[in-house]
Amino acid sequence: MRYKEGEIIPKEQMAVHASDDMLLLTAVLGVLIGIALTVIGRKGHQMWMWVWGIGLVVCSVYLGVSLQFGITLFGHF
Repeated sequence: MRYKEGEIIPKEQMAVHASDDMLLLTAVLGVLIGIALTVIGRKGHQMWMWVWGIGLVVCSVYLGVSLQFGITLFGHF
């Protein structure tokens, strides 16, 4: 559902229960899945899986570091 510019979004439709802990869990899962993709891609000689796995690890590590230590290179989350 889209809202018009300036329209107020009802509170029950906002992510009021989301927290930094959920984002940190997402970053940790991203690192684990990225490592698994990288290993499987290398063993199966699948270059796309290897590249996507490395990219996922890099992005997830950046998300985790920026949440934990406040280091932001590209803006705020």
